[in-house]
Amino acid sequence: MGENGPMSLNPGQTCQSCGACCAAYRVDFSIYEWEPEGGPVPEGFAEPINGNTCRMRGTDYVPIRCAALTGTIGARVGCGIYEWRPSPCRELEPGSYGCEKARARHGLPPLDG
Repeated sequence: MGENGPMSLNPGQTCQSCGACCAAYRVDFSIYEWEPEGGPVPEGFAEPINGNTCRMRGTDYVPIRCAALTGTIGARVGCGIYEWRPSPCRELEPGSYGCEKARARHGLPPLDG
């Protein structure tokens, strides 16, 4: 890490060497973000859980690991549907409370040091 903490890092590079959030949380989102309902999230990566909500496959099992996650957590990862990922994935920011909590669950150090 640089002296300026996580904000000095390229968020894409930070996330591509981590992936902890993709293996720490259940990811629920509006059914309208799902491909069969006109949204961008591909049908094979999510399933409806009620009339209003979908869930990313793999995020409701233990151990949690999103079906779209590729690679090794803490080393090099990617998202198989990055351009079409749901809003909860877009909203989690590097260095945020949720990010740091996920990193700690996987034994990774905080981004700021």
